[in-house]
Amino acid sequence: MREHQDGTAPGAGAPQSLRSDLPTGSSRWAVRRAQWRSLGITDEEMSRPKIAIVNSSSDLAACFSHLDDIVPVLKDAVRAAGGLPFEIRTAAPADFITSAGAGGRYVLPTRDLIVNDIEVVVEGALLDGMICLSSCDKTAPAHLMAAGRLDVPTVLVACGYQRSALYEDGGADIEDVFLHAGHTALGRTSAEDLLRMSEGAIRGPGVCAGLGTANTMHMAVEALGMALPGSTPVRANSPAMWDAVRAAGHRAVELVKEGRSPRSVLTPAAVRNAVTVMLAIGGSINSVKHLQAVAVEAGLDVDVWRLYEELADRVPVLTAVRPNGPHLIEQLDDAGGTRGVMAALAPLLDLDTVGITGRRLGDLLDAAPPADCAYIRPLDDPFSRRPSILVVRGSLAAEGAIIKLPVDEERPTRFRGPARCYPSREAAVDALAAGQVQRGDVVVLRGMGLHGGPGMAMASAFVFALDGAGLGADVAVVTDGQLSGLVNKGIVVGEVSPEAASGGPLGRVHDGDMISIDLAVRTVDLEVDPDELAAREPIPAETVRTPGWLAQYDATVGLPACGAVLGGRGACAARRASISGDRR
Repeated sequence: MREHQDGTAPGAGAPQSLRSDLPTGSSRWAVRRAQWRSLGITDEEMSRPKIAIVNSSSDLAACFSHLDDIVPVLKDAVRAAGGLPFEIRTAAPADFITSAGAGGRYVLPTRDLIVNDIEVVVEGALLDGMICLSSCDKTAPAHLMAAGRLDVPTVLVACGYQRSALYEDGGADIEDVFLHAGHTALGRTSAEDLLRMSEGAIRGPGVCAGLGTANTMHMAVEALGMALPGSTPVRANSPAMWDAVRAAGHRAVELVKEGRSPRSVLTPAAVRNAVTVMLAIGGSINSVKHLQAVAVEAGLDVDVWRLYEELADRVPVLTAVRPNGPHLIEQLDDAGGTRGVMAALAPLLDLDTVGITGRRLGDLLDAAPPADCAYIRPLDDPFSRRPSILVVRGSLAAEGAIIKLPVDEERPTRFRGPARCYPSREAAVDALAAGQVQRGDVVVLRGMGLHGGPGMAMASAFVFALDGAGLGADVAVVTDGQLSGLVNKGIVVGEVSPEAASGGPLGRVHDGDMISIDLAVRTVDLEVDPDELAAREPIPAETVRTPGWLAQYDATVGLPACGAVLGGRGACAARRASISGDRR
């Protein structure tokens, strides 16, 4: 079979009719034509596949600062392939910027806001396809969710990671700045040193260097088959990124002509493959809720949390990229990237899945160049056989919680200690600075979940402050808040569900109650008699209440077990019972 230059299979048969072609002479056709003619669009162009270029450009963060430069190149590629491009805009959350307000509570909810932004324009205008410029943490999952929901032909383009001083001259990267900011809060790193470190840590546009949530989700997109092979991770503004941009413009038009929609790609087998890749690379724990949200929006009956549990002991860790190990994202990129990891994982993958290329995954991997085994290990010689992402359950987290483990650090498999409870990360940092947190304690940060926040507040600052105090290995953390993908310190149990604000036992923990964490059997338990616990009144949390978007989010968001998608409360009720009913 003849192939396109980008490795895709040609379309089968004549182009399908376009949903965007309104009846000639109708009112909607006439007013739309008037609008588009005023923009210089010809009648011939109006007959082409109409492709949305989804752009989250913003001057607020390096993650998005180069996206406007990508759009013209992408428009030219779409036009050359016979399509008509339209740029549309969405919200643009960046963790290190958007987390300044409301304790970081706007960050996760903006993921779903982006999905709705896309729906309003693409469905409202009846566009035929999408090319999504995926950059910072929440844009890639939002784009996948929108593709699954709308089911119009879609290509995601990973817009690359930033240059860092660590790679270029051995200085700091954003992970170092984030970590030492926590140290500064405890007086362990001076403000002057932190200032110097931050001065040149980021040397160009793109997402955080390292295997945080952004690069993790870029790799997840390719593993799912929604990005072109060999396009992740990638240096921002590199020749490889520009090649992927041009190829995506071509492929998006072809997808419309072929009628190949996201729901033909986002199958249970594809999600299982993506989870396998996430475990093999030691990806961000945020991938759990994001992949679950994608499955929900794509209409799949897939329990991603269970997949992480099922596959944890079967999938060895094949990479050791910061913050999980000593290697750099550039080294993983050069070693073969996502395609190299998937080739090494081939015996564990479903090779019959078909992504946006129209070709079997097995055939694509057979054609992949050999990976560099120094950075992508083979299955029989991994960096670690210990799971990198653990889903834990127990009397404190009947519906699940998540722990991240690095590949280069041995941690005790058990931790037991008295609870020290705080209503926010700020209160916990203050207590830490005052010497109130001691070795052997289990710090409980609560009221930070989807509803308690609302919006799942960020607990990462306390984790790094704990490391700065020299207590990272000697104090455990249990929270219903979320963690940055760059957090990989100590024993931290995140995203505990049910959360305190929803009546979970986390809201009834008292100072001094014993909490036990067992990584071997994957449990987190509160050692309090159930009758006594039930008799306790929940302790009110310090939450942020606003009359705007966060209040709307609180009223509509579903459960973590269902990906924290909007409108999910009723739909998740049955799954909630099944998830918590048969296994701790």
